[in-house]
Order: sequence, then C-alpha cells, then structure tokens
Amino acid sequence: MDSNLNIEELAINTVRTLSIDAVQKANSGHPGMPMGAAPMGHVLYAHYMKYNPKNPDWANRDRFILSAGHGCMLQYSLLHLTGFNVTIDDLKNFRQLNSKTAGHPEYGLIDGVDVTTGPLGQGFANGVGFAIAQKHLASRFNRPGFDLFDYKIYAICSDGDMMEGVTSEAASLAGHLELGNMIYLYDDNHISIEGDTDIAFTEDVTKRFEAYNWHVQEVSDGNDITAIINAVRNAKAEIHRPSLIKVRTQIAYGSPNKANTSGSHGSPLGADEIRLVKEFFGFDPDKSFFVPKEVDEYYQAAGQKGTEANQKWDELFAQYKTKYPELAEAYEQAHHGELPKDWKKTLPVFAPSKDKMATRQASGKVLNAIAASLPGLIGGSADLAPSTDTNLKEYTSFTPEDRTGRNFHFGIREHAMGSALVGMALTKGVIPFGATFLMFSEYMRPPIRLAAIMKIRPIFVYTHDSIGLGEDGTTHQPVEQLISLRSIPNITLIRPADANETAQAWRVALEHKDGPVALVFTRQGLPVLDQEKYGKAENLEKGAYILSEAEGKTAELILIATGSEVALILDAQAKLKEEGIAARVVSMPSWELFEKQDAAYKEKVFPKAIRKRLAVETGSPLGWHKYVTDEGDIIAMHTFGESAPAEELYKVFGFTIDNVVTKSKALLGK
Repeated sequence: MDSNLNIEELAINTVRTLSIDAVQKANSGHPGMPMGAAPMGHVLYAHYMKYNPKNPDWANRDRFILSAGHGCMLQYSLLHLTGFNVTIDDLKNFRQLNSKTAGHPEYGLIDGVDVTTGPLGQGFANGVGFAIAQKHLASRFNRPGFDLFDYKIYAICSDGDMMEGVTSEAASLAGHLELGNMIYLYDDNHISIEGDTDIAFTEDVTKRFEAYNWHVQEVSDGNDITAIINAVRNAKAEIHRPSLIKVRTQIAYGSPNKANTSGSHGSPLGADEIRLVKEFFGFDPDKSFFVPKEVDEYYQAAGQKGTEANQKWDELFAQYKTKYPELAEAYEQAHHGELPKDWKKTLPVFAPSKDKMATRQASGKVLNAIAASLPGLIGGSADLAPSTDTNLKEYTSFTPEDRTGRNFHFGIREHAMGSALVGMALTKGVIPFGATFLMFSEYMRPPIRLAAIMKIRPIFVYTHDSIGLGEDGTTHQPVEQLISLRSIPNITLIRPADANETAQAWRVALEHKDGPVALVFTRQGLPVLDQEKYGKAENLEKGAYILSEAEGKTAELILIATGSEVALILDAQAKLKEEGIAARVVSMPSWELFEKQDAAYKEKVFPKAIRKRLAVETGSPLGWHKYVTDEGDIIAMHTFGESAPAEELYKVFGFTIDNVVTKSKALLGK
C-alpha cells in the first residue's frame, strides 16, 4: 500500500477497487462510472450527507438518489463501508439470484437505497418529488426552534440522465418551484454506450440549467476533492434555487487501457486490466474485496456522525411532542401510514338521480369532501385541473411563497409529474395524487412501472377514459390503455360505474398498500345508481360484485361491465327481462381487487354453471376472455375511435342496448 496516499484518497480508491472487483466477479455490470465518480460519492457520504446506517429510514435523513443507477456498485460500496447492513458477501453476490445487490439500486431490497433507479432520467425527476415533499412536511410540521424536516436531496446524475426528456421537464419544474433543497452532481464523463457523447450530445448543459433557474457550478477535475467539497458547500448555502454541480470526470479513471472509452461503461474490465488498475492505485493486485483497516475506521466514523445526529433529532422530537402534542401525534400517525380516525365518515353518499354526473365530477366532489380530514393528501394535475376536477377548493397552491399549498400545478409535464409523484409517495407523511387524461398515461409509463416495482402507492387519476369523450377523436380516445395498465404487476386499476362507486374507489385507493392505484373516470355523465335497488357500492372493494340479480328465476347469462358501460348493461338486463330472458349484472370495476378474493366469492359472482357471459367495455377486448369463458362474448373496441359526439360513437361501435340484447340472445341461441 502506498504510504504517501492520504486517508481520503485511500478511501476513494478503496471504493473504486471494491466496485471493479464486484463487477468482475459477477462478470456483469458497469465499472467505469464508479471509478470516475468515486470522489463525488465519497464527498457526499464522508462530508455532507446526514444518514444513520443503524436507522436507514430516519425521517430527517438526507435523501440520496443514484440517478445513474447503472453505477450502483459505487453506492453499494459506500453503504458497506459506512456501516449499513450491506456485507462484503453482499458485494461478492452482486447481480446474483436473491442478492440484495441487484444490477440497479432497488428500494426495499437493500438498506440505504431511497428509490429504485435505472431507467435514465427517472431518478433525477424523482428527486423533484422528494424535494416537494420535504418542503411540504416542513411547512406543515416545523415550528420556531423545531426544524424537524430540513433535509436535502442529493443525487449523482450522468450524461444519459441529461439527455432524457423527463430530465428537462423535471428541471424546469424544480427551477420554477425554487426547490433549493436539491443538490445534484453531474458526472460529466463524456461517454455513453456508443462512444464519445459528442456524436449526439453537444449542448451547453450549464447554460441550459441556468435558464431553468438553477444554481450551477463547474468542477474541472473530478479527482479534485477540495473543489467538490467547496462546490457542495456553496450549493448548501443556496436556498432559493436547486443546484447542479457539473463535475468533469474520467470514466474508468485508473485503468491504463480503458479509461475514457465506452468499453469500460457496461462490461467488466477483465482480470489483467484489474491488476493494472490496482497497481496504479497502489493496491495489492492479488487481493480482492480488500478494505484497509484505516479506511474501514474512517468510513465507520463517518456513519457514526449520522447516528449521533439521529439521536439529537430524537431528543428534539421528544421536546416537540411536549410543546406541540397534537402536531406530533398527527405526524406519527402519518409517518406510520395510518389515516386519521373517522375520516371515512366524510365520504359523500350520492342520492340516486336521473340527472347524470360524470365520474370525474363525482371524484372532484369526493376529493373536496375528504380533504379536510386527510391533511396529508396533496396533488394536482398536468395543467388539467378544470378538466380532471382535481382542485382542492379550500386550499392554496404550492408555490415558492406558499409551501403549505396542497394544489400542485405540474404544468404540461406528464413525464415529470409521474416521476415526482414517486418521490412524494416515498416520503412518509404524504399521500400524493396526480391527474391527466387516460390517453396521457402513456407519458407516465416508466414511473408507473417503477412505483409498481417498489410497491409504493402514488394515486394516478385518469379521466376522459373512452370514446365517450367524443369529438376530440382518435388522438384522445383511449382504447388500449386499460389493458396496458392492467398488465403491469402490482398495479390496481379501478374504473367505477357511478358517483357512489367513485367515492368507494377513493376509499380503497387511500387504504391500499403495496402498489400504485389508477383511478379511471369518465368525461360524460352517468346516472347515479339506486343502492337500495342494486348492490351496494361498498362492494367495489371486492373488485366485482353482483349489482343486479336476475329476478324470478336462475340467470341464464351474466352481463359484465366496468365504468360507463355498467348503466348500459343494466338497461339491457331490463329489456332482456321483457323478453323472458334472465340475466345477472356484474359490475367489475377492478380486476386486480377481484383476483384477491377467495375461490368461494369468485364462484358466487361467476358460477361455473353459468357459462354464457357477455363482457362490455369501451376498450381493448384483451384479457376479458378469462372472465367470459369460451362460451361467452365481448363487446369492445377493435379499432381506434372517431371524431364525433359520444352518442353517435356508441351507436357506431355497438355500445347500445339493442346490440347487448342481440349478442346476449345469440349466446343463448335465441
């Protein structure tokens, strides 16, 4: 070991060698980024970030996002060295089956990872949500002398992050909101998979972020620890603007043959090159996963500082509980994911009415009825609050001047809105929702999927859910979106049939755990169903329920629908009855909730003895075959829609009483 190295250089080089050893052992991974970015990671974990390895979920810890998730061995090495529950064996099992050290950082799999990253740009945008949530928690709970929530959001980003479009949306939003609690370090190594970034990326990132209202600094040498330390210090002093520190690094620094090449990005260095790297850093090339004793002591001491800070925070919170007992109780309840007592009593019940009400309008009424009893419920839309009915009328907007605001104006930035909701949902004490048209869920697919992977619960509100939106035409009429969302594991999609099912959909969404919820609402008005005559809307929690039973005799067939088509099949049931045909009507707002029911309940709703079934939904028929069986049929969309009034479109595409009756009789051979 080179005795001339100071402890910080030795520590950084240990991070580098641990990283390349793990990638080499796995014969898979990205060694170059950890080698070049190790000084940045070191400065954050050793000098600035508040974290407690013994309590990784400490509420006032600084959040760290490795947006360049492919470089995860950088983070894993630092977590191991600073005392998190990440062993040397975990590093040796990098990218192996059932290992905690997955190929990209995964929330919930390993201590110290605040968000699952990998798809470039997502971590960057998640940080905006983390920053919003910190500001909101501080405004709600902090009091003079009690800065319970003053943590920062740190991230390391890559050239790839900077190229992704979601980054632009998120950076614009962060600058507008003056989120001065964000400090991002940009690993500017000029290399992507295809080679030097000059082949595709020549913009001036510094000027771009200055235009976004960010505080921007540049460090010309990624190995200049003092310069990085000073830049982070300056960023912490800037409280009104988010900060970007552009650090010029060398990918695979220390590798004689692969530094500054794309070959070091996504492939192991190889045994021969690793020997050369270790020799360059003064390490024994015959030793793998080696941590010098002084480095171990150094990083353990860095982790211990966070343990002490956590203890002081606990003492502060104890004093806070004495002075502000009601606020403390509210925070503890929110932190543990508990909803306030009796909040469900504020859910509205809608009287049956021939006057039609769109479920988006019913949703707006529900939101405003429950808002006062659920202070942690915050959200907004992508410039569509009037159309999605998501404005909380009694509350202000979240702005740089008003952090207590509960209405968020994400702007026409669906990509960033979805990703920000993920960061908000990962902050205990906050229940976020975000709204747009169902068609534009397409812009939000990466954060939806990542939320499902993490089993966290942002609430995605989607309106204008079918050809029923009418004249806007094919570009805005969703056809394949319902089945596309349903195909994502861990997501729960709910498409309620009327105002009362809408109220229950919100109840289920708020009580739900272990995955995102998509609430899907209509633009067009629907009748409010009589719950005394039909099944109770509370049954929505079971996913499917018998809304209207055949009267007088055993049902010959089952009519199944979701959302706006439920009223249609009720009318068809009545007409079939006039012709002596007994039909059961099943409202099926959520496949996912239904699949959680036991076999006895499923048999009750869909008896095996009733094989004739007709499903009706203004979306793709894919997936419905499971419920209609081989003796059933489906009325669905097989093409895109058209631009015309909704009433005409329903006739053209067969969503009429007469067509439901005709199809039903055909199934029965009548």
